[in-house]
Amino acid sequence: MPEQNNSYLDTKILIETLLAKIQSQEQAINKLITKVTVLEAELAIYRNKKNSNNSHTPPSKDENRPEKNQSLREKSDKKAGGQKGHEGKTLECSAVIDEVVEHIPNYCNCCGKDLSGVPEEIIDTRQVIDIPVIKPVSVAHRIYRKKCSCGHSTESNFPAHLAAKVQYGANVEALVGYLHARQYLPYQRMKEFFTDVMGLPVSVGGINNILKRLTQKALPHYQQIKERLYQSVFIGTDETGVKVNGQKDWMWTWQNDDLTFIVHSDNRGFKTIEDNFSNGLPKATLQHDRFACHFNCEAMHHQICMAHLLRDLQYIDELYAECKWAAEMKALIAQALRLKKELTTCQYYSENEERQRLMIKLDKLLRFTLNENHSKAKTLQKNLLKHQQYILYFLYHPQVPPDNNGAERAIRNIKVKQKISGQFKSDQGAGGFAILRSVIDTTIKSGQNVLNALSLIAKLGTE
Repeated sequence: MPEQNNSYLDTKILIETLLAKIQSQEQAINKLITKVTVLEAELAIYRNKKNSNNSHTPPSKDENRPEKNQSLREKSDKKAGGQKGHEGKTLECSAVIDEVVEHIPNYCNCCGKDLSGVPEEIIDTRQVIDIPVIKPVSVAHRIYRKKCSCGHSTESNFPAHLAAKVQYGANVEALVGYLHARQYLPYQRMKEFFTDVMGLPVSVGGINNILKRLTQKALPHYQQIKERLYQSVFIGTDETGVKVNGQKDWMWTWQNDDLTFIVHSDNRGFKTIEDNFSNGLPKATLQHDRFACHFNCEAMHHQICMAHLLRDLQYIDELYAECKWAAEMKALIAQALRLKKELTTCQYYSENEERQRLMIKLDKLLRFTLNENHSKAKTLQKNLLKHQQYILYFLYHPQVPPDNNGAERAIRNIKVKQKISGQFKSDQGAGGFAILRSVIDTTIKSGQNVLNALSLIAKLGTE
Protein backbone atom coordinates (compact mmCIF):
# COMPACT_ATOMS: atom_id res chain seq x y z
CA MET A 1 0.00 0.00 0.00
CA PRO A 2 2.76 2.51 0.87
CA GLU A 3 4.34 1.82 -2.50
CA GLN A 4 1.03 2.42 -4.27
CA ASN A 5 0.55 5.71 -2.38
CA ASN A 6 4.04 6.85 -3.34
CA SER A 7 3.37 5.95 -6.96
CA TYR A 8 0.09 7.89 -6.85
CA LEU A 9 1.83 10.91 -5.36
CA ASP A 10 4.60 10.79 -7.96
CA THR A 11 2.03 10.64 -10.78
CA LYS A 12 0.08 13.55 -9.29
CA ILE A 13 3.23 15.65 -8.97
CA LEU A 14 4.20 14.80 -12.55
CA ILE A 15 0.77 15.79 -13.86
CA GLU A 16 0.80 19.07 -11.93
CA THR A 17 4.30 19.82 -13.19
CA LEU A 18 3.27 19.09 -16.77
CA LEU A 19 0.11 21.20 -16.42
CA ALA A 20 2.14 24.10 -15.04
CA LYS A 21 4.60 23.74 -17.90
CA ILE A 22 1.77 23.60 -20.45
CA GLN A 23 0.19 26.74 -18.95
CA SER A 24 3.55 28.50 -19.04
CA GLN A 25 4.09 27.48 -22.66
CA GLU A 26 0.55 28.56 -23.55
CA GLN A 27 1.19 32.01 -22.08
CA ALA A 28 4.48 32.21 -23.97
CA ILE A 29 2.77 31.11 -27.21
CA ASN A 30 0.04 33.74 -26.76
CA LYS A 31 2.67 36.42 -26.22
CA LEU A 32 4.54 35.27 -29.29
CA ILE A 33 1.34 35.22 -31.38
CA THR A 34 0.59 38.80 -30.26
CA LYS A 35 4.15 39.85 -31.05
CA VAL A 36 4.07 38.15 -34.46
CA THR A 37 0.77 39.91 -35.26
CA VAL A 38 2.27 43.27 -34.35
CA LEU A 39 5.44 42.59 -36.34
CA GLU A 40 3.45 41.41 -39.35
CA ALA A 41 1.41 44.63 -39.25
CA GLU A 42 4.61 46.70 -39.05
CA LEU A 43 6.17 44.66 -41.86
CA ALA A 44 3.06 45.19 -44.01
CA ILE A 45 3.37 48.95 -43.50
CA TYR A 46 7.07 48.76 -44.39
CA ARG A 47 6.40 46.71 -47.51
CA ASN A 48 3.46 48.89 -48.56
CA LYS A 49 4.71 52.41 -48.01
CA LYS A 50 2.54 55.38 -48.78
CA ASN A 51 3.19 57.12 -52.07
CA SER A 52 1.47 59.54 -54.41
CA ASN A 53 -0.75 56.78 -55.82
CA ASN A 54 -2.24 55.52 -52.57
CA SER A 55 -2.19 58.54 -50.25
CA HIS A 56 -1.94 62.34 -50.08
CA THR A 57 1.87 62.05 -50.36
CA PRO A 58 3.13 64.33 -53.16
CA PRO A 59 5.08 62.69 -56.02
CA SER A 60 8.25 64.49 -54.92
CA LYS A 61 8.25 62.40 -51.73
CA ASP A 62 8.08 59.04 -53.51
CA GLU A 63 11.18 56.98 -52.70
CA ASN A 64 10.86 55.03 -55.95
CA ARG A 65 8.64 56.03 -58.82
CA PRO A 66 5.71 53.58 -58.98
CA GLU A 67 5.12 51.51 -62.09
CA LYS A 68 2.75 52.98 -64.65
CA ASN A 69 0.18 50.26 -64.06
CA GLN A 70 -0.34 51.53 -60.50
CA SER A 71 -2.36 54.54 -61.71
CA LEU A 72 -5.93 54.81 -60.46
CA ARG A 73 -7.06 55.77 -63.95
CA GLU A 74 -8.99 52.94 -65.56
CA LYS A 75 -7.88 51.63 -68.92
CA SER A 76 -10.14 52.59 -71.83
CA ASP A 77 -10.57 51.17 -75.31
CA LYS A 78 -9.40 54.43 -76.90
CA LYS A 79 -6.09 54.56 -78.76
CA ALA A 80 -3.33 56.93 -77.69
CA GLY A 81 -3.22 60.33 -79.37
CA GLY A 82 -5.91 62.43 -81.05
CA GLN A 83 -9.32 60.77 -81.18
CA LYS A 84 -11.49 60.31 -84.25
CA GLY A 85 -13.39 63.49 -85.02
CA HIS A 86 -10.83 65.63 -83.17
CA GLU A 87 -10.42 68.98 -84.91
CA GLY A 88 -6.77 69.41 -85.76
CA LYS A 89 -4.93 72.69 -86.27
CA THR A 90 -2.41 73.63 -88.91
CA LEU A 91 -0.59 76.80 -89.90
CA GLU A 92 -2.87 78.76 -92.20
CA CYS A 93 -2.21 81.62 -94.59
CA SER A 94 -2.94 85.05 -93.19
CA ALA A 95 -5.68 87.12 -94.78
CA VAL A 96 -3.79 90.33 -94.02
CA ILE A 97 -0.58 90.72 -96.03
CA ASP A 98 1.99 93.22 -94.72
CA GLU A 99 4.61 92.75 -97.44
CA VAL A 100 4.74 91.07 -100.87
CA VAL A 101 7.92 89.69 -102.43
CA GLU A 102 7.48 88.91 -106.13
CA HIS A 103 9.60 86.29 -107.87
CA ILE A 104 9.13 87.11 -111.59
CA PRO A 105 11.29 85.42 -114.23
CA ASN A 106 13.22 87.95 -116.39
CA TYR A 107 14.52 85.60 -119.08
CA CYS A 108 13.66 82.29 -120.69
CA ASN A 109 15.51 79.43 -119.03
CA CYS A 110 15.45 77.58 -122.37
CA CYS A 111 16.68 80.08 -125.01
CA GLY A 112 17.70 82.96 -122.75
CA LYS A 113 15.33 85.50 -124.39
CA ASP A 114 14.43 88.66 -122.39
CA LEU A 115 10.95 88.34 -120.77
CA SER A 116 10.76 91.72 -119.01
CA GLY A 117 8.06 92.99 -121.38
CA VAL A 118 5.94 89.84 -121.23
CA PRO A 119 2.95 89.98 -118.80
CA GLU A 120 3.29 87.55 -115.86
CA GLU A 121 0.70 85.11 -114.44
CA ILE A 122 0.49 84.08 -110.76
CA ILE A 123 0.66 80.29 -110.42
CA ASP A 124 1.07 79.84 -106.61
CA THR A 125 1.54 81.73 -103.36
CA ARG A 126 3.42 80.89 -100.21
CA GLN A 127 3.70 82.87 -96.97
CA VAL A 128 6.36 83.35 -94.31
CA ILE A 129 5.07 84.49 -90.93
CA ASP A 130 7.80 86.15 -88.90
CA ILE A 131 8.30 88.62 -86.09
CA PRO A 132 9.93 91.98 -86.84
CA VAL A 133 13.01 93.11 -84.98
CA ILE A 134 11.83 94.27 -81.57
CA LYS A 135 13.10 97.57 -80.28
CA PRO A 136 11.97 99.77 -77.40
CA VAL A 137 10.03 102.96 -78.10
CA SER A 138 10.88 106.07 -76.08
CA VAL A 139 8.08 108.58 -75.54
CA ALA A 140 9.06 112.04 -74.29
CA HIS A 141 6.52 113.91 -72.14
CA ARG A 142 6.93 117.70 -72.01
CA ILE A 143 5.16 120.28 -69.92
CA TYR A 144 4.81 123.94 -70.93
CA ARG A 145 4.12 127.35 -69.51
CA LYS A 146 1.94 130.01 -71.08
CA LYS A 147 1.65 133.60 -69.99
CA CYS A 148 -1.77 135.25 -70.16
CA SER A 149 -2.33 138.90 -71.13
CA CYS A 150 -3.40 139.45 -67.53
CA GLY A 151 0.13 138.64 -66.48
CA HIS A 152 -0.58 135.23 -64.93
CA SER A 153 1.55 132.23 -66.00
CA THR A 154 -0.20 128.86 -66.37
CA GLU A 155 1.85 125.66 -66.33
CA SER A 156 0.78 122.18 -67.42
CA ASN A 157 1.53 119.14 -65.25
CA PHE A 158 2.89 115.68 -65.88
CA PRO A 159 0.37 112.81 -65.60
CA ALA A 160 0.24 111.31 -62.12
CA HIS A 161 1.92 108.06 -63.14
CA LEU A 162 5.04 109.87 -64.38
CA ALA A 163 6.80 109.95 -61.01
CA ALA A 164 10.42 109.66 -62.19
CA LYS A 165 12.65 111.34 -64.72
CA VAL A 166 12.84 108.08 -66.70
CA GLN A 167 10.66 105.02 -66.13
CA TYR A 168 9.32 101.92 -67.84
CA GLY A 169 5.88 101.94 -69.45
CA ALA A 170 2.77 99.84 -68.87
CA ASN A 171 3.62 97.31 -71.58
CA VAL A 172 6.98 96.58 -69.95
CA GLU A 173 5.25 96.18 -66.58
CA ALA A 174 2.73 93.76 -68.07
CA LEU A 175 5.43 91.69 -69.79
CA VAL A 176 7.49 91.45 -66.59
CA GLY A 177 4.42 90.26 -64.70
CA TYR A 178 3.61 87.78 -67.47
CA LEU A 179 7.11 86.29 -67.51
CA HIS A 180 7.20 86.15 -63.70
CA ALA A 181 3.80 84.66 -62.82
CA ARG A 182 2.78 82.93 -66.05
CA GLN A 183 6.07 81.69 -67.54
CA TYR A 184 7.83 81.46 -64.14
CA LEU A 185 11.12 83.00 -65.27
CA PRO A 186 13.63 83.92 -62.54
CA TYR A 187 14.88 87.50 -62.42
CA GLN A 188 18.25 86.77 -64.03
CA ARG A 189 16.77 84.98 -67.03
CA MET A 190 14.17 87.73 -67.36
CA LYS A 191 16.95 90.31 -67.44
CA GLU A 192 18.66 88.29 -70.20
CA PHE A 193 15.41 88.08 -72.17
CA PHE A 194 14.86 91.85 -72.08
CA THR A 195 18.45 92.52 -73.12
CA ASP A 196 18.76 89.94 -75.90
CA VAL A 197 15.22 89.83 -77.29
CA MET A 198 13.70 93.21 -76.51
CA GLY A 199 16.83 95.33 -76.77
CA LEU A 200 16.00 96.84 -73.40
CA PRO A 201 18.57 96.45 -70.60
CA VAL A 202 16.71 96.08 -67.28
CA SER A 203 18.51 95.37 -64.01
CA VAL A 204 17.40 92.75 -61.51
CA GLY A 205 16.52 95.56 -59.10
CA GLY A 206 14.50 97.25 -61.82
CA ILE A 207 12.53 94.05 -62.45
CA ASN A 208 11.78 93.80 -58.73
CA ASN A 209 10.50 97.40 -58.62
CA ILE A 210 8.37 96.85 -61.73
CA LEU A 211 6.75 93.80 -60.14
CA LYS A 212 6.00 95.78 -56.97
CA ARG A 213 4.21 98.47 -59.00
CA LEU A 214 2.22 95.95 -61.05
CA THR A 215 1.23 94.00 -57.93
CA GLN A 216 -0.05 97.17 -56.31
CA LYS A 217 -2.15 97.95 -59.37
CA ALA A 218 -3.52 94.38 -59.44
CA LEU A 219 -4.54 94.48 -55.78
CA PRO A 220 -8.11 95.85 -56.39
CA HIS A 221 -8.75 93.05 -58.91
CA TYR A 222 -7.39 90.52 -56.41
CA GLN A 223 -9.80 91.79 -53.74
CA GLN A 224 -12.64 91.65 -56.24
CA ILE A 225 -11.92 87.95 -56.86
CA LYS A 226 -12.19 87.36 -53.12
CA GLU A 227 -15.50 89.22 -52.92
CA ARG A 228 -16.91 87.22 -55.82
CA LEU A 229 -15.93 83.99 -54.08
CA TYR A 230 -18.16 84.96 -51.15
CA GLN A 231 -21.12 84.76 -53.54
CA SER A 232 -20.11 81.43 -55.11
CA VAL A 233 -22.11 78.24 -54.60
CA PHE A 234 -19.05 75.99 -54.95
CA ILE A 235 -15.43 76.46 -53.83
CA GLY A 236 -12.55 73.98 -53.80
CA THR A 237 -9.64 74.60 -51.45
CA ASP A 238 -6.14 73.20 -51.02
CA GLU A 239 -2.70 74.18 -49.75
CA THR A 240 0.92 73.37 -50.53
CA GLY A 241 4.31 74.06 -48.98
CA VAL A 242 6.52 76.84 -50.32
CA LYS A 243 10.07 77.92 -49.44
CA VAL A 244 10.42 81.58 -48.50
CA ASN A 245 13.93 82.72 -47.56
CA GLY A 246 14.84 79.21 -46.38
CA GLN A 247 11.70 78.79 -44.28
CA LYS A 248 8.78 76.49 -45.08
CA ASP A 249 5.60 78.52 -45.57
CA TRP A 250 2.32 77.72 -47.29
CA MET A 251 0.32 78.76 -50.31
CA TRP A 252 -3.46 78.35 -49.98
CA THR A 253 -6.06 78.52 -52.71
CA TRP A 254 -9.83 78.86 -52.89
CA GLN A 255 -11.15 78.39 -56.42
CA ASN A 256 -13.91 77.26 -58.76
CA ASP A 257 -14.45 77.16 -62.52
CA ASP A 258 -14.48 80.98 -62.75
CA LEU A 259 -12.19 82.26 -60.00
CA THR A 260 -8.83 81.54 -58.36
CA PHE A 261 -7.78 83.18 -55.10
CA ILE A 262 -4.29 82.34 -53.77
CA VAL A 263 -2.72 83.60 -50.53
CA HIS A 264 0.67 83.19 -48.91
CA SER A 265 0.74 82.25 -45.23
CA ASP A 266 3.31 81.25 -42.62
CA ASN A 267 1.06 78.50 -41.21
CA ARG A 268 -1.10 75.60 -42.32
CA GLY A 269 -3.75 75.89 -39.63
CA PHE A 270 -7.22 77.35 -39.27
CA LYS A 271 -5.73 80.79 -38.61
CA THR A 272 -5.08 81.26 -42.33
CA ILE A 273 -8.73 80.49 -43.13
CA GLU A 274 -9.87 82.82 -40.37
CA ASP A 275 -7.58 85.64 -41.55
CA ASN A 276 -8.93 85.48 -45.10
CA PHE A 277 -12.54 84.39 -44.58
CA SER A 278 -13.42 85.39 -41.03
CA ASN A 279 -17.14 84.77 -41.64
CA GLY A 280 -16.53 81.49 -43.44
CA LEU A 281 -18.13 80.72 -46.80
CA PRO A 282 -21.78 80.29 -45.83
CA LYS A 283 -23.15 80.29 -49.40
CA ALA A 284 -20.78 77.67 -50.79
CA THR A 285 -20.19 73.94 -50.78
CA LEU A 286 -16.55 73.68 -49.73
CA GLN A 287 -14.53 70.83 -51.20
CA HIS A 288 -11.23 69.63 -49.74
CA ASP A 289 -9.06 66.62 -48.91
CA ARG A 290 -10.39 66.07 -45.34
CA PHE A 291 -7.66 68.21 -43.78
CA ALA A 292 -9.14 68.87 -40.33
CA CYS A 293 -9.05 72.68 -40.32
CA HIS A 294 -11.22 72.88 -43.47
CA PHE A 295 -14.12 71.28 -41.58
CA ASN A 296 -13.91 74.19 -39.11
CA CYS A 297 -14.69 76.66 -41.89
CA GLU A 298 -18.37 77.56 -41.88
CA ALA A 299 -19.96 76.55 -45.19
CA MET A 300 -23.37 75.62 -46.53
CA HIS A 301 -22.03 72.09 -47.00
CA HIS A 302 -18.75 70.19 -47.42
CA GLN A 303 -17.63 67.70 -50.06
CA ILE A 304 -14.55 65.52 -49.56
CA CYS A 305 -12.36 64.78 -52.57
CA MET A 306 -12.98 61.38 -54.13
CA ALA A 307 -9.52 61.27 -55.73
CA HIS A 308 -7.88 61.60 -52.30
CA LEU A 309 -10.24 59.04 -50.81
CA LEU A 310 -9.53 56.54 -53.58
CA ARG A 311 -5.80 56.85 -52.94
CA ASP A 312 -6.36 56.25 -49.22
CA LEU A 313 -8.44 53.17 -50.01
CA GLN A 314 -5.80 51.98 -52.46
CA TYR A 315 -3.24 52.07 -49.64
CA ILE A 316 -5.52 50.04 -47.34
CA ASP A 317 -6.10 47.56 -50.15
CA GLU A 318 -2.34 47.12 -50.61
CA LEU A 319 -1.66 46.99 -46.87
CA TYR A 320 -4.26 44.37 -45.96
CA ALA A 321 -4.73 41.97 -48.88
CA GLU A 322 -7.43 40.03 -47.03
CA CYS A 323 -9.44 43.18 -46.21
CA LYS A 324 -12.27 43.33 -48.76
CA TRP A 325 -13.76 46.48 -47.23
CA ALA A 326 -11.44 48.85 -49.11
CA ALA A 327 -12.14 47.13 -52.45
CA GLU A 328 -15.90 47.40 -51.87
CA MET A 329 -15.57 51.08 -50.98
CA LYS A 330 -13.59 51.70 -54.17
CA ALA A 331 -16.23 49.90 -56.22
CA LEU A 332 -18.97 52.02 -54.61
CA ILE A 333 -17.14 55.26 -55.44
CA ALA A 334 -16.60 54.08 -59.04
CA GLN A 335 -20.36 53.49 -59.35
CA ALA A 336 -21.06 56.94 -57.89
CA LEU A 337 -18.68 58.57 -60.39
CA ARG A 338 -20.44 56.82 -63.28
CA LEU A 339 -23.81 57.93 -61.97
CA LYS A 340 -22.54 61.53 -61.73
CA LYS A 341 -21.85 61.50 -65.48
CA GLU A 342 -25.32 60.16 -66.26
CA LEU A 343 -27.42 62.50 -64.09
CA THR A 344 -29.31 65.30 -65.80
CA THR A 345 -29.89 68.60 -64.02
CA CYS A 346 -33.48 67.70 -63.13
CA GLN A 347 -32.49 64.30 -61.71
CA TYR A 348 -30.31 65.89 -59.03
CA TYR A 349 -33.38 67.31 -57.31
CA SER A 350 -35.73 64.32 -57.66
CA GLU A 351 -35.79 60.79 -56.23
CA ASN A 352 -33.21 58.48 -57.76
CA GLU A 353 -33.16 54.74 -56.99
CA GLU A 354 -29.52 54.20 -57.94
CA ARG A 355 -28.38 57.09 -55.75
CA GLN A 356 -30.48 55.83 -52.84
CA ARG A 357 -29.01 52.34 -53.24
CA LEU A 358 -25.48 53.78 -53.10
CA MET A 359 -26.29 55.75 -49.95
CA ILE A 360 -27.61 52.61 -48.21
CA LYS A 361 -24.56 50.60 -49.27
CA LEU A 362 -22.25 53.37 -48.07
CA ASP A 363 -23.91 53.37 -44.65
CA LYS A 364 -23.48 49.59 -44.36
CA LEU A 365 -19.80 49.74 -45.32
CA LEU A 366 -19.09 52.53 -42.84
CA ARG A 367 -20.71 50.51 -40.04
CA PHE A 368 -19.21 47.17 -41.03
CA THR A 369 -17.10 45.55 -38.28
CA LEU A 370 -13.49 45.38 -39.42
CA ASN A 371 -10.73 43.08 -38.21
CA GLU A 372 -9.07 44.46 -35.07
CA ASN A 373 -5.66 43.87 -36.66
CA HIS A 374 -6.51 46.20 -39.56
CA SER A 375 -5.92 49.33 -37.49
CA LYS A 376 -5.37 51.76 -40.37
CA ALA A 377 -8.53 50.57 -42.11
CA LYS A 378 -10.49 51.09 -38.88
CA THR A 379 -9.03 54.61 -38.51
CA LEU A 380 -10.08 55.55 -42.04
CA GLN A 381 -13.52 54.01 -41.55
CA LYS A 382 -13.99 55.96 -38.32
CA ASN A 383 -13.01 59.21 -40.03
CA LEU A 384 -15.37 58.58 -42.95
CA LEU A 385 -18.24 57.65 -40.63
CA LYS A 386 -17.77 60.99 -38.87
CA HIS A 387 -18.03 62.84 -42.21
CA GLN A 388 -20.49 60.47 -43.91
CA GLN A 389 -22.78 63.24 -45.15
CA TYR A 390 -19.88 64.81 -47.06
CA ILE A 391 -18.91 61.74 -49.12
CA LEU A 392 -21.56 61.48 -51.86
CA TYR A 393 -23.00 64.99 -51.70
CA PHE A 394 -21.81 65.58 -55.29
CA LEU A 395 -24.67 63.32 -56.41
CA TYR A 396 -27.16 65.89 -55.06
CA HIS A 397 -25.74 69.08 -56.58
CA PRO A 398 -24.88 69.58 -60.29
CA GLN A 399 -22.23 72.24 -59.63
CA VAL A 400 -20.26 70.16 -57.12
CA PRO A 401 -17.57 67.98 -58.77
CA PRO A 402 -16.51 64.66 -57.20
CA ASP A 403 -12.83 65.60 -56.93
CA ASN A 404 -10.74 68.57 -55.91
CA ASN A 405 -8.50 68.49 -58.98
CA GLY A 406 -9.31 72.12 -59.80
CA ALA A 407 -7.78 73.32 -56.53
CA GLU A 408 -4.74 71.11 -57.05
CA ARG A 409 -4.24 72.59 -60.51
CA ALA A 410 -4.53 76.10 -59.07
CA ILE A 411 -1.60 75.57 -56.68
CA ARG A 412 0.48 73.26 -58.87
CA ASN A 413 1.98 76.36 -60.49
CA ILE A 414 3.62 77.16 -57.13
CA LYS A 415 5.71 74.01 -57.46
CA VAL A 416 6.48 74.79 -61.10
CA LYS A 417 7.59 78.30 -60.14
CA GLN A 418 9.91 76.96 -57.44
CA LYS A 419 11.41 74.28 -59.70
CA ILE A 420 12.25 76.91 -62.32
CA SER A 421 13.05 79.96 -60.19
CA GLY A 422 13.90 78.51 -56.77
CA GLN A 423 12.58 79.83 -53.49
CA PHE A 424 11.02 83.23 -52.86
CA LYS A 425 13.41 85.61 -51.16
CA SER A 426 10.82 87.47 -49.06
CA ASP A 427 7.23 87.38 -47.80
CA GLN A 428 6.51 90.35 -50.07
CA GLY A 429 7.72 88.41 -53.11
CA ALA A 430 5.63 85.34 -52.23
CA GLY A 431 2.56 87.49 -51.55
CA GLY A 432 3.04 89.41 -54.78
CA PHE A 433 3.24 86.19 -56.77
CA ALA A 434 0.01 84.99 -55.11
CA ILE A 435 -1.75 88.20 -56.18
CA LEU A 436 -0.55 88.14 -59.79
CA ARG A 437 -1.12 84.40 -60.15
CA SER A 438 -4.70 84.75 -58.83
CA VAL A 439 -5.44 87.43 -61.43
CA ILE A 440 -3.75 85.43 -64.21
CA ASP A 441 -5.53 82.16 -63.38
CA THR A 442 -8.89 83.94 -63.21
CA THR A 443 -8.13 85.57 -66.58
CA ILE A 444 -7.35 82.17 -68.11
CA LYS A 445 -10.63 80.75 -66.77
CA SER A 446 -12.55 83.58 -68.40
CA GLY A 447 -10.96 82.77 -71.77
CA GLN A 448 -9.12 86.11 -72.01
CA ASN A 449 -5.58 86.88 -73.18
CA VAL A 450 -3.29 87.02 -70.12
CA LEU A 451 -0.83 89.58 -71.48
CA ASN A 452 -3.64 91.89 -72.64
CA ALA A 453 -5.26 91.68 -69.20
CA LEU A 454 -2.01 92.56 -67.45
CA SER A 455 -1.49 95.45 -69.89
CA LEU A 456 -4.93 96.84 -69.03
CA ILE A 457 -4.16 96.56 -65.32
CA ALA A 458 -0.83 98.32 -65.80
CA LYS A 459 -2.42 101.14 -67.85
CA LEU A 460 -5.67 101.66 -65.94
CA GLY A 461 -3.83 101.46 -62.63
CA THR A 462 -1.96 104.62 -63.57
CA GLU A 463 -5.06 106.70 -64.21
